[in-house]
Amino acid sequence: MIQLNKLSVNFTGDFLFRDISFVAGDRDRIGLVGHNGAGKSTLLKIIHREMEPASGTMVITSGFKTGYLPQELAETSYKTVWEETMSAFVEVKQLESKIQRLTNELSVRTDYESEEYAMLAQQLSDANDRFQHLGGNTMEGEAEKVLVGMGFKRSDFQRPMAEFSNGWQMRVCLSKILLQKPEIVLLDEPTNHLDIESIQWLEDYLANYDGCVILVSHDRAFLDRVTNRTVEITCGTIQDYKCSYSQYVEQRLERIEHQQAAYENQQQQIAQIERFIERFRYKATKARQVQSRIKMLEKMDRVEIDDYDSSSITFKFPPAPHSGRMVVDAKQLSLGYGELNVLDKIDFHLERGERVAFVGRNGEGKSTMVKAIVGELAPQGGQLELGYQVVIGYYAQNQAKLLDPEKTVFETIDDVAVGDIRPKIRTILGSFLFDTEATEKKVKVLSGGEKARLALAKLLLSPFNLLILDEPTNHLDMPSKDVLKNALLQYEGSLILVSHDRDFLQGLSTKTYEFKDKQLRGYTGDVYDFLQQRKIETLNELQRNGLASSGGGEKTVSSNKESYEQRKAQEAADRKKKNRLRKLEDEVEQLQQQVAEIEEKLAQPDQYSAEIASGELYQAYEAAKQALEEKEMEWLELSE
Repeated sequence: MIQLNKLSVNFTGDFLFRDISFVAGDRDRIGLVGHNGAGKSTLLKIIHREMEPASGTMVITSGFKTGYLPQELAETSYKTVWEETMSAFVEVKQLESKIQRLTNELSVRTDYESEEYAMLAQQLSDANDRFQHLGGNTMEGEAEKVLVGMGFKRSDFQRPMAEFSNGWQMRVCLSKILLQKPEIVLLDEPTNHLDIESIQWLEDYLANYDGCVILVSHDRAFLDRVTNRTVEITCGTIQDYKCSYSQYVEQRLERIEHQQAAYENQQQQIAQIERFIERFRYKATKARQVQSRIKMLEKMDRVEIDDYDSSSITFKFPPAPHSGRMVVDAKQLSLGYGELNVLDKIDFHLERGERVAFVGRNGEGKSTMVKAIVGELAPQGGQLELGYQVVIGYYAQNQAKLLDPEKTVFETIDDVAVGDIRPKIRTILGSFLFDTEATEKKVKVLSGGEKARLALAKLLLSPFNLLILDEPTNHLDMPSKDVLKNALLQYEGSLILVSHDRDFLQGLSTKTYEFKDKQLRGYTGDVYDFLQQRKIETLNELQRNGLASSGGGEKTVSSNKESYEQRKAQEAADRKKKNRLRKLEDEVEQLQQQVAEIEEKLAQPDQYSAEIASGELYQAYEAAKQALEEKEMEWLELSE
């Protein structure tokens, strides 16, 4: 368990947050949210003890370890992928040596009844328990499972880390954290460098993780599938919502509406009191009532409205000029780099007005295909043609890095603006949240999100009828992603979109192309239609494999030939299980409420000091938590 009590952090005299307190339970899944610069990453660093707060205290259960994944990689390792991954098992190796030493020492002792012998035996038992918990007997199998889940091929295991991009090296860092099985996992934007399959694998892994998970992410779908609690940092304080991100958004709007109504009512009440004071201030007969109302105003708890950042980028793409019916036509196209063949003899056809999404694991050829379409990469074989009067608007995956760091924001746009658009430069920049002062900043001092917004602003300077966006949502916050998505929904030209953000992709495409094993395969519909079809295909493949392994000659017994008694017995058993499931769900909900109430008390040590000091609250918390785990396990087993 983590308990933060009146934590404060300030930089250059300004408080990032002040006197914040909250409790995180051993099985909590918490999403940290708030606008850029609110202090989310800082809070993770404090919990990891990488930073010290200006004031306040933090208590973490004795013996609990934290695993922290930062946004950026600190340094490059010179080991192979496998060697670097296996370095996660330092504690396992130490336990192995300790177990061997204790075993040898106990084997030569004969003082079986002594306290020292009992102490050594207990140490050996504890070391064995910890060794088993960390997967000491299966660490190589676990390492392989996690690396494959992260998207690595087995042929990658012996390649040096230095051969991989920062994104892939971050995956190794994440793999090490998961393999170390810390009691508290802290993740700062973990999905930035993952593809859809790896994100789904990580979601399933974290959902079943035996520990506390606190994460920062701008991936709404990921937050909804992993978290059951949302902690918002706003106005230097925190607001705790016992729900997933989408529910938090709704509850937060309701909260602000209630605060607004309460604020307006209070302002009316204050105005009435002030009018009374002003009217009867100098009347001796009303002096007592006037003084009473003055004291009332002084003691009144003023209603404050949560900081609600309504600013977001506002734009729409320029009208798409007319083009021929065929926009992109590729036949037997092969692409690669030198001797490396990435795509082999693929066919791809895009017509005017079509909207497609490119998905697949990193390194399978999505960006390679995009580079070929925009003319940055020549084909190794086959042919690739653009249609009549096709004009491309292109946002590269590294578009922000291509900006000249020494130019100002205004100069970056002014250099490429021509004709009637030049007088509108400041208006365009303003719509992307660059005020007059910000337009004079050099690109090199901008944050990742600001650079991404500036690169998107450049797309507005000329009309195009084929828009290609390669990972456009990296570094964009959720409101900005929503505005970009709305602009794309109104865009009239052809669209090729490369992204791993499922919530962003939903509804933007009419066809999804999967890149896999140097080939290209199309699926009708958007990303969720694709995922559903892939799931069905995988299940069918498993069923075919199962039939093949059984020899194929055995005839399955048809359900309509089962005896009446068997069917009735099965139906009765199913009804019994469903009734128990419903009862368990009610019990789990009651226990969750009980745990939440105790956590709220623990977060207020001044008010419940006696109960905390006596240990009653902690005992009640542990008992409720244990009961909750047992009920959840029973529910899970029964559901399966």
